[in-house]
Amino acid sequence: MGYSVDLRDFKPQPLYDLGEDFTGRSAGGGEISFNNYYMEKDRKPYFAVSGEFHYSRMVPERWEDELIKLRMGGINIVSTYVLWNHHEEEEGCFDFTGRRDLRRFTELCAKHGLFVILRIGPFAHGEVRNGGLPDWLFGKPFEVRSLDEGFLVYVDRLYREIGKQTVGLYYKDGGPVIAVQLDNEYMHSSAKWEMTVGSSNEWINAGRDGEPYILKLRELALKAGIEPAFFTGTAWGGAAYSPRVMPLWGGYAYRPWIFYFKTGEHPATEVFVYEDYHRDGAVCADDFKPAYRPSERPYACCEMGAGMMSCYAFRAAFPGRSVDALANIKLASGCNFIGYYMYHGGTNQIGRHGTYMNESQVTKLSYDFQAAIGEYGQIRESFRRLKSIHCFTRFFGEKLAPMETVLPEGASKIDPNDAETLRFAVRSDGRSGFLFVNNYQDHSRMKAKEHEKVSISLAGETIDFDISIAAEENAILPFNLELDGILLKQANAQPVLRTVAGGKPTYVFMVPEGMDGTFRFADGVDVSESCENCRILTAAGNGREIDILIVSRSLADCMYLLENGGLVFTDAALLEDEQGGLRLETVKASNLIQTYPADLFADSQKAVKKAGGGILGEYLIETKEIKAEVTAGICSSSGTAGVMRYGIRFSDETAKNINEVKDMRLRIKYSGDVAELFAGDEMISDNYWNGDIWEIGLKEHACKLNDPLTLRISPMGKNALITVESAGGEEKDNTDGLVSIEVQPVYDIRF
Repeated sequence: MGYSVDLRDFKPQPLYDLGEDFTGRSAGGGEISFNNYYMEKDRKPYFAVSGEFHYSRMVPERWEDELIKLRMGGINIVSTYVLWNHHEEEEGCFDFTGRRDLRRFTELCAKHGLFVILRIGPFAHGEVRNGGLPDWLFGKPFEVRSLDEGFLVYVDRLYREIGKQTVGLYYKDGGPVIAVQLDNEYMHSSAKWEMTVGSSNEWINAGRDGEPYILKLRELALKAGIEPAFFTGTAWGGAAYSPRVMPLWGGYAYRPWIFYFKTGEHPATEVFVYEDYHRDGAVCADDFKPAYRPSERPYACCEMGAGMMSCYAFRAAFPGRSVDALANIKLASGCNFIGYYMYHGGTNQIGRHGTYMNESQVTKLSYDFQAAIGEYGQIRESFRRLKSIHCFTRFFGEKLAPMETVLPEGASKIDPNDAETLRFAVRSDGRSGFLFVNNYQDHSRMKAKEHEKVSISLAGETIDFDISIAAEENAILPFNLELDGILLKQANAQPVLRTVAGGKPTYVFMVPEGMDGTFRFADGVDVSESCENCRILTAAGNGREIDILIVSRSLADCMYLLENGGLVFTDAALLEDEQGGLRLETVKASNLIQTYPADLFADSQKAVKKAGGGILGEYLIETKEIKAEVTAGICSSSGTAGVMRYGIRFSDETAKNINEVKDMRLRIKYSGDVAELFAGDEMISDNYWNGDIWEIGLKEHACKLNDPLTLRISPMGKNALITVESAGGEEKDNTDGLVSIEVQPVYDIRF
């Protein structure tokens, strides 16, 4: 089938500065600002990539390495909730120590070159108990989340405590905090008062005071010394809006909240259909109904679903490929500021009085969220796939940011269940641009596309694409892209990054699954090709020469860019510290990695180069293998409920060796409903069955491994009102209980 987009009469929309409410100046002379279309850093387009990571949901010993992983994954802003009830569980007793140490966490972000957005509430939600409000507020003689003076006294006190912890950490002071979110989903969303669950099931006030409430919070924050470059607020669902606050959006394809009050199949959602979020008058298929003209503000996101928690009534084994597909959709639809929730999972602390701090809809401790990085640092498919898009926004974002969305006719009206129509959009400045293609859809099966024709009409020429793409894949394809003075007319490959190797500019392009990786250059450009364990093009013209390294999707998913411009390909997590030191975090004692240039680690004593030539070098990185063993024996099957209990025992060698490795992950496969792991009388992890393997990091429980742990598995009730979308469509075994258990060492190898 043939498709077309006509850009011959393209006229750019006007850009204008948003003023002092959205401008920050640092003590060092830097500046952050916004026009009505994108963020700027020192008056140049800056493509923000934000990842949500909650410091109080992780032991502080893990913070630094996990922040390095965020940076290595292409995140440049860390977004984090300051959860009120994590800091003031008892009235008047504030705690900012240990895992609650907001200042230390923020300073670590700065150390690794990461900006910070603080989401300071007072209400957060985030599946935390009472949406983050302390229990003791329940009995107060005022309405929370309101302009009641009684409530505002407590908000003022909270903000002053946050202000004390963050002195000197704002962008104006040379610190990393560039933005602060006021409340969350005000006048849109709420949470249950957990003290009433199971009896009256009372809900927290969702809010009714509109913009005056938001502006009052802004006033209190500034008075408390909370002075970011700009303030933000969630904008979806009719949430309260103020022109003095940057509206942020999101998008979730896997929505457990639709099953809070009903059962049934999850519908295919509109999330994977292209829209135009910046053009006045455009009609969108989703809930994008801003309280302002779309052209007046950038389309920016803070909650693109990079995972999803398992709620009791709905458990989806989250598909990693959905996340980069969603990023592709948002970029093409006009987003110049992407933000993921959650990018890094976590684990809730237990309260001072044994209170579980998650809300009752979700597991009591685990907040893994099936995120791009798991609650114990696990690197997931979504993390790997997102790296290519984040590199693209880093190296091509300055070109992309001013480009406007142009949709083919009917693009935003495509039925989510339509597997036939090619889904595509263009962002362009009228001469050059990018063709975005998406072939992923939640809750519906897509088909591979073969030789679909797309024509882009420009003033004076037409660019014709012949597109084939695998099911569940997405792509960003350039046209008229200038690469160091050499004009690439078009490519069936996705630009990823630019580096310099051997003094020559080198571009990396990724070939999405199903595509042929063809390139077409302007007349007068000479092209030669070399293929030695990888493919590289050399393009020369106008006295200039560049290399283009062409990698497969699978190789791109393993690629990391180092500060010195070198490339490392590994399926492990690669960590580079601020001094350029490199470590592999891996579950294998022996690791084969590849590099570009081939001799990148030729001088390393710990990375042993394998014989043979080629474009990519191959190195072996090894460490001593650590043995770890675990056994499980049934303790009891008790009562009519049929609960199974198992004694989990680690070998003496395992308990001893845990201090010789970075971590050990207990991997449990079971069949049932809910599972919990106990050390003595303390629950250390819990899980809702969805067919996936349940992983628990053991490092912080190392002192407990000499004694048996207890695994408790409750069966799935015959009439349980639960919807499960399990891994690979796996059916739950009719027999409840433990299927397999193992312990997996995690190595940290410096080289």
